[in-house]
Amino acid sequence: MVQSLEGVKVLEMGSLIAGPFAGRLMAEFGAEVIKVEPPKKGDPLREWRHIYDGTSLWWRLQSRNKKSITINLKSEEGQNLVKSLVEQCDIVIENFSPGTLEKWNLGYEQLKEINPGIVMVRVSGYGQTGPYRNKPGFGSIGESMGGIRHITGHPELPPPRVGVSLGDSLAAMYSVIGAMMALYHRDVHGTGKGQVVDVALYEAVFSLLEGSLPEFDKLGAVRERTGSSLPGIAPSNTYQCKDGKYIVIGGNGDAIFKRLMEAIGYPGLAEDERFQSNSGRAQHADFLDETIENWTKTMNLENALEVLDGARVPAGPIYSIEDIVKDPHYLSREMIQNFKLNDEEDLKIPGVVPKMSETPGGTKWLGPELGQHTEEVMKNLLTFDEEKVQQLKDKGII
Repeated sequence: MVQSLEGVKVLEMGSLIAGPFAGRLMAEFGAEVIKVEPPKKGDPLREWRHIYDGTSLWWRLQSRNKKSITINLKSEEGQNLVKSLVEQCDIVIENFSPGTLEKWNLGYEQLKEINPGIVMVRVSGYGQTGPYRNKPGFGSIGESMGGIRHITGHPELPPPRVGVSLGDSLAAMYSVIGAMMALYHRDVHGTGKGQVVDVALYEAVFSLLEGSLPEFDKLGAVRERTGSSLPGIAPSNTYQCKDGKYIVIGGNGDAIFKRLMEAIGYPGLAEDERFQSNSGRAQHADFLDETIENWTKTMNLENALEVLDGARVPAGPIYSIEDIVKDPHYLSREMIQNFKLNDEEDLKIPGVVPKMSETPGGTKWLGPELGQHTEEVMKNLLTFDEEKVQQLKDKGII
């Protein structure tokens, strides 16, 4: 079956999370993603988090379907190899500090002379322009300056971090969206021209802040940390059950609120004029939350879910990864998959998002060994012979 991005060639340069995650998303849908790593050491992600059989398990997932080649980008001969590859590629992904590729003669202006149709995705902390462009940036800083940490957590506690690399992941998704729009402009509009897709970590996060900016502009409203509640939208919160577990309930739609009140034994509140619209409910959010939790504390989580599902009120448990791998819906949607790790073992990996009816994504192989595909790419894509490849190895270029 043909995949959406089959035939698209991507050269991925950079390391760790944001750029490589963008490359992973493209590789999952059939793009040929050639990942360039420094010889001997490779991407630091190979050694991050939990190591199994000498390699990070995160790496195995992050680099699935990619080809790993090694090139010394600091050498002129290595830079020339990249230029030769760019001639045959559609997209270059990089997440070095701004100016680094220019220093190596691999900036967009140099590469578009070689391939005018090249789309260059550039991911950085603050973007390629502006007074902060040269500051080092990580996803955690992007989350901080992008505004999301200011509104996350409880007001009496310091702003916490989300337990995943949210800023990097958001930037990666915008990178893919931008790259696909650039290819559409180049190919479908028939311009033949590539362009730069400039993605800043802090901007990717800032884009999620909903109405915060216009609310501040016209009303001086500054959204603050409010714990598990959602100010101005009620009732929507996390509630404790009898067995000590927690349930998330979203009863903030007008019709849903009525069904919720009837389901938990408060039909009078369902008809109360004060609560017929969100604006009225928001004024009494604390009262409604207390009322709902008075009910949940009489119910085990499983029973509470059964009642609310029956009333068609959005509700769900707070899952750990242990809960996720046992959930029948995850399993039926093939979001938990077993893939061969080696001759003796399987590895559980997430399924691919989104689901495509005609051109689905999938996993062909897990993250490769360092330089596993160097010879293949040099011989097949650049048509180098054995002698040329060996010379490059002897020089430490690959």
